[in-house]
Amino acid sequence: MPTVNRCWLVLALAAVHAASAAVPRANSHPEYQSPAWTVKAIPVLTARADANSLATAAALSATGSAQTALDLAARANDLAPQSAAIGWLHLQLCIRSQACAVRDIATNMRWVDPDNGAAWLPTLATAQRDRDTTEVDRILGDMARNPRFDLYWNRLVVLMFDALGAARSALPGASDSSRYAAVTGIAKGEIIPAFAPLVDACRESVSLPERRDLCLKISKPLQRGDTIAAQLAGFTIERRLLAPDSKEARAIAERRHVLEWRVAAAAKLDIALLPWTKNARARARVAQMRTMPREEDVCIAILRKHKMALEPPEVHP
Repeated sequence: MPTVNRCWLVLALAAVHAASAAVPRANSHPEYQSPAWTVKAIPVLTARADANSLATAAALSATGSAQTALDLAARANDLAPQSAAIGWLHLQLCIRSQACAVRDIATNMRWVDPDNGAAWLPTLATAQRDRDTTEVDRILGDMARNPRFDLYWNRLVVLMFDALGAARSALPGASDSSRYAAVTGIAKGEIIPAFAPLVDACRESVSLPERRDLCLKISKPLQRGDTIAAQLAGFTIERRLLAPDSKEARAIAERRHVLEWRVAAAAKLDIALLPWTKNARARARVAQMRTMPREEDVCIAILRKHKMALEPPEVHP
């Protein structure tokens, strides 16, 4: 679905700058509509009962019953307790449920992937909401010690694409292109967290030297994160902590511009103009996601495949 690809950069930007606690969700975007077969897919996947099928059913259920989605995610997590990707999906669905023990699931997530700072986001959001500055500083200190900031984007998209593919015979209309569009649209709505608590905590650090240093450390793995939204959050945080006219601030602005250009250019190239090439394009994109850890890596691969420059024209001398 070309619309999903085109609106992704806008959604990523909105996720970083949103003033509310909730990240805009792609599946509630007025231009996004889930294919009719996705409703039928939920019981089909639930009946298959393997971890990946249950996780996919949970993501598909999230736009309907939050409790059903959470129950399915918990079952998937029980079957695959060492899967960081399924654990992350479980955590995100838990955050959206009022009756879920977010802190416990976030703690489990940190055991599964102790190097990933993203698992601290729900705890930070609670501390920010409670205006507990001591707890905020403690959490930022813990986050600053983590070398990575991953949302398992590529892994979850591939997981859901494959799970739906395994059930394809029971899902008329679930073509490769339709499955890819559906899972990316759902993933954008369900696995991208709210960055506002982190961005706000770091905005407050301007007058707090120790917190400022922590936020600068956190911004680095964010900028190398596996999703565009995480990278943009990292650029936003560091940019606000630098003097506006400094060399470092200009460098951050240029890196952000290059990232945004790559995303937009790759999205244009990745849209299949001929109807009969849509499925092939979807399969090619998923194949790239299987072997590449980051969303930006896939954008770069698309640009290289089409022999396009990796930087916008104005960056070249």
